[in-house]
Amino acid sequence: MPARPRRPVPPGGRERRVGSYARLDRDRARRVGVPEVILGEGKTVEHLVGIVRALLDDRHGAFVSRPTAAQRRALGRLEAPGRRFKFLASGRLVRVPGALDVRYRDGTVALLAAGTSDVPIAEEARALLEELGVTVVHAYDVGVAGLHRLFRALARLERAGPEAYLVFAGREGALPTVVAGLVASPVVGIPTSVGYGRGGRGEAALSAMLQSCAPLAVVNIDAAVPAALFAAQHFALPPGPRGRRRAR
Repeated sequence: MPARPRRPVPPGGRERRVGSYARLDRDRARRVGVPEVILGEGKTVEHLVGIVRALLDDRHGAFVSRPTAAQRRALGRLEAPGRRFKFLASGRLVRVPGALDVRYRDGTVALLAAGTSDVPIAEEARALLEELGVTVVHAYDVGVAGLHRLFRALARLERAGPEAYLVFAGREGALPTVVAGLVASPVVGIPTSVGYGRGGRGEAALSAMLQSCAPLAVVNIDAAVPAALFAAQHFALPPGPRGRRRAR
């Protein structure tokens, strides 16, 4: 009788409880190739500070996304000599000091934003990818209202050899579909909550991207961080001493 396949055993000893409200996932980088990202929105200042204190005690690096102004002030009070937080993308992303325990090969991701109003969301993805050591090239304000701008931008970006495109658009959300019909690398559409009236919260852009005729993957509205992590996984190296670039 053939031996039954062994089920994977979840790694033990890598989880840490923080009070009764959180569990630190200290094995995420090894398991899936991306670091831990803590969503600031919806958490009290006390809860976020407790989580970050535990990370600092373990010297375990991470990111905080979408922190509130009060949370940013509280994180600033945790700084000490040799222990500084990086406030990135106009404070929409915070790098918690410590080792991220992830390694990436060299590679490039291209970012495009349809309008200037989409730039703050795109900058979240840019900051995260660059902190991980992934090269980013970008072109902003190249939406379909002035399509001639897009062709010039793509010619420049293509020279960098991007292996993925992250394309941000609100309103009618047309730009990712257009880009997906022009480039050979995978394209991820990120609908943004930009626009007037009905559909102005990003629903129209999301629906349009989901109907793309060109090959296009789509994430949720304003989901810059998930899109960036998805792209980063493409460059992740297995754990070990070998590899050309390590995120610190």
